[in-house]
Order: sequence, then C-alpha cells, then structure tokens
Amino acid sequence: MNSIAFTILGPLAGVAAILLVRRAPAALALLGAAVGLGASVWLLAGLSAGAPFALVLPGLPGYPLRLIATPLSGLLAVVVATVGAFVLVYAVGYMKEDPEPVRFFATMSFFVAAMQTLVLAGDWVLLLAAWELIGLSSYLLIGFWHARPGVGSAAMRAFLYTRTADLGLYTAVFLLIAHTGTSAIAPGLAAGGPVASVAGVLLLVAAMGKSAQTPLQDWLQRAMAGPTPVSALLHSATLVAAGAILLIRVAPMLGPDVLLAVGLVGGVTTVVTGLIALGERDLKRLLAASTSSQYGLMLVAIGAGAPVAALVHLTAHAAIKSSLFLGAGVFQHARGSTAFPELAGTGRAHPRTFLGFAIAGLALAGIPPLSGFFTKDAIIGASLAASHAGLLAPLALAGTLLTGAYVARALRILWRGNGRERRVPGIGWMGAGLAGLVVLAAGLGGAVAPIGAWLGVPIPGSRLALVLGLSAALGGLGLGWFIPGVRLLGPLRRSAEQGFAIAGGLDFWIARPALALARACDRLERALYAGVLAVGGFGLALARGARFSDERGIDGLIFGLARRTRALGERARALQSGLVHRELALAAAGAALMLAALVAGLVRF
Repeated sequence: MNSIAFTILGPLAGVAAILLVRRAPAALALLGAAVGLGASVWLLAGLSAGAPFALVLPGLPGYPLRLIATPLSGLLAVVVATVGAFVLVYAVGYMKEDPEPVRFFATMSFFVAAMQTLVLAGDWVLLLAAWELIGLSSYLLIGFWHARPGVGSAAMRAFLYTRTADLGLYTAVFLLIAHTGTSAIAPGLAAGGPVASVAGVLLLVAAMGKSAQTPLQDWLQRAMAGPTPVSALLHSATLVAAGAILLIRVAPMLGPDVLLAVGLVGGVTTVVTGLIALGERDLKRLLAASTSSQYGLMLVAIGAGAPVAALVHLTAHAAIKSSLFLGAGVFQHARGSTAFPELAGTGRAHPRTFLGFAIAGLALAGIPPLSGFFTKDAIIGASLAASHAGLLAPLALAGTLLTGAYVARALRILWRGNGRERRVPGIGWMGAGLAGLVVLAAGLGGAVAPIGAWLGVPIPGSRLALVLGLSAALGGLGLGWFIPGVRLLGPLRRSAEQGFAIAGGLDFWIARPALALARACDRLERALYAGVLAVGGFGLALARGARFSDERGIDGLIFGLARRTRALGERARALQSGLVHRELALAAAGAALMLAALVAGLVRF
C-alpha cells in the first residue's frame, strides 16, 4: 500500500473514528484530513521525482479497480486535500454551537474521501462509484439543517438536477467500455471517431449538471441552504468542481466539434450567470452564481484546446472561492443573515475578515499580482488563440468584465453602511481557516508557470490577452463600484433576478411537467390498483357463490339423494336380517294372512 491509498484512507479513517467514538469529532476529522493532506503532498513529491503510483484492487469479474496517480491527478489531489483541511479548520469555529457535530464532520470527511477517489480513479467503474458518493454526500450536507423550511427541497433539487445529468456519464462510460473492451480510463481517451464524439457530448451533459452550467445552473444557488463550510467545499474542491475536472481529464478524447460545444456552453454560462450574480440580493447566492460563471470560463479554456489553462484556474479558484465563502460565513454569523440589506457595513465592523474577502475578490476579478490575474490571462490567451476565437474570446472577456462588476458591488455593500459590532463565536478557528486560504488565493499565481512546465504544456498567454483581460477586470471593478447593479443591468434586471428563467424556465418546461406526469402516473397506478382489487374482489365473490351453490346446491342434492337412498336401503336391509327362523316366521305370517284373505273371500262368495 502506498501514499495513493492514504490520500483516501486518511479522511475515511476519520469518518470511521468519528462514528465509532462519537466524541471530539472535529479533532478526529482534522486528524484524518492532515493524514490525507500529508499523503497527497508525498504523492505529488514522488510524482515529481518520477516515481509511478498505482494500486490495483479487486473489483467486478474481469474489471479490477485501479487507483492511478498522474501529474494531473496528483495536483488535483493536493488541491482537494488542502482546501478540505482549511475548510475543516474553519468549520471547528463555525459549527461550535451546532448540536450535531458528529454528523457534520463525519459527512464532510466522507465528502473529501469521495472526491479524492474520483480524482485518483484509474477506471470508469471506480469513477462512477465516486461520482455517486459525491452526489450522496452533497445531498446530505446541503440538507444538513433539514428541519428548516426549504432546506429539504433545496437538497432534493440539487440531487435531482445532478442525477438527471448523470445519465450522460453512465451512457458515455458504457459506450467507451463496450468500444475498448476494458474499464480502464486511459484506453478510452485514445478512442476516436463517432464513438469519441458521442461520448464527449454525453460527458459534457454530465459536467453541465455537476458544474451548474446553463441551463442547469438553478440548483446551485438554492443549495446555499446548507452550512457555509459545506458551500465552500462544494464550490471549490468537490461537487461543482467534479464536472470541470471530468472534462479536463477527458479533453484528449474530444474532437473539434465537441470542443466547440464545450467552449460555447462555458462561454454562455459565464455571461448568463455573471449577469445573475450582478442582480443578486444575497451574498451567498451571488457567490454561487459566480461559481457557475468561473467554471464556465474553465470550459471556455477546454473548448479552446487548452485544458491546462482550465486546470490552473481551477486550482486558483479553489482557494479564491473557498476564501470568499468562509468570509461570507463570518459576516453571516455577525448579522444572522446573508441578505445584502442586512450585511451593509459588516465589512467595516470586521476589517480583517473584510481584508481577506477583498483580497480573494480582487483575485477572482483578475487583478495583479493575485492568482486570478495569471489564470484569467491564460484563459483569455487560450480563447484568443483558438480556431473559434471570434466566438470564445468575446464571451471570456465579457465574463471577466462581469466578474469585476459583481465583486466590486459586493465589496461596496459590505463596506458601506452600518458598522455595528457583534460577537462571532469561534472566530479564532474561522479566522485561521480563512487566513490560510487567502494566502493561497493571493500567492498561487506564482505556481502557474511551474505547473505548466511540470506538466510539459505551456501556459497560454500573450500581451494582447494581458491588456484585454486587465482592462476588462478594471473596467468591471469600476462599473460595479460606482454604478448600482440595478442600473448596470438595465432592461435585463428582472430577467437576471429571475435567473433568466424564460417563461418559467426549467421549472415550467421540465420540472413541473415531469412532476405532473409523475402525479398522473401515480393516480393511474392507484386507479389500476383499485380496479385490479375490484375485479379480484368480484372474482372472489363469484367464486364464493359458485362454491356455495356447488356445495349447497348440486352437491347437496346429490349427497341428499345418496343419503336418502342409503337410508332407504338401510331400512330395506333391515327386512333381510339373515336369521332363518325369523324369515320363516315372517313367511308363515304372510302365508297365513294370504290364506285368511282367501278364506274370507270364499265365504263371502
């Protein structure tokens, strides 16, 4: 067993210990996360030295389960472990007064273990299993406060949206296994022709569900009903990241037409959800819309043929977005709400948290020398160099402009207004987790070029991309700070506030008809059930009648005749007793009666 196993077993052991001991769940979760983080760093160091890491486990007959670490998956494993560890540190303070820490920390650790399995899976069967476990974990965590109004429906909506898109992944996997004759992922990436095209489109559908791409973005904003550490982990390193990670891993298999489709879906998403973020009235929902927008930018990079640009942005975004969510959690504890009217001025009351939030926000907008500047430059450079630059580059620049606008709007609202103070329980742990991630959000830009060199792929970028990207970021920040979002959106305001749900959106066109169909099927099933019961009851009554008539009618008549015949026979038999003297006496008596009658007749005659 090597470090690749401990990367998963670390958090998994934390889950087992928490459920077994049921004491000190935060400490056990942190211990498991530390083991997983150490193993992932060791794994990455070994990969840098050229050591191969693979583990083959027994699986289905003929289909062994494989854990394989490549430079790509090793880097992603470190990202997941690092973000997971800092978020758990933060959660110690955030969940300090919650009555169910055992359930929370056990599920969070399980979430991290499932994501590590997905990242390191070397075959499709294990990847599917991890994909399902991630969906289950997110459902449990989004619905953690299930007694609160609307939480259960939010968890169910997230589960159903992502599960529906998962059909694409299942179909693609079955197609690739049938084509290659093996469940290993690597041979599938070499598939070409129509099989690769069909599988690529199906995988795009799966990624759209998990990464909340248009038009499947609605569930992500409603998923804010869960605890804030859940949102931070879900948006940066686990559930929502899974879709983009899947496309980054299978990018070598995608043909030009599929890549264009990926890029267009990402480009449209980054603009649509950027506008939604600009019109949001809740900080966490704004950050959720921003997540869809940023993963849209990653899809633009993949569509432009530069998955490495998507990878570095995913790495920086993990630290940036988790920092933003953790900062939002402090503000939420301070004011008891994440609605903007309630949060006005809370940044002034918590200046250190606001400073961390602002650094992460500016990194997200793409301001140098913060990490987002380098990764946005890579994406814009890739879109400008793509064969469909006329389609992809404007969308990427528009997404960058909108990012700056909604970040500046959030910063302005948080800073201006009532700066009243309120004690935040557990602020020490929360601040420690936030500080660690803010440092990464600020400094990861220096790792962009080394990552490209390590993977052997140059990071896209050009002077034109730098100028255009920085101009878009600064322009967006200026617009968002000085002009209210309502005025910026103009005639798009109402549509943006409604999530661009055209004529009711997916709820009206898909969810409600599907629910109506389900209810009609339920009524039809009940009617059929009642009909079958009625027919059965009538048949039983008819059978009972037939049985009654048979037993009391025909059988009764036959048995009655038989009984009477038998009784008559018994009586007749009594006359033939077999006693000779008795028979002779009877014969003599009869003869005497006949003789007497004869004599009487003669006398009369």
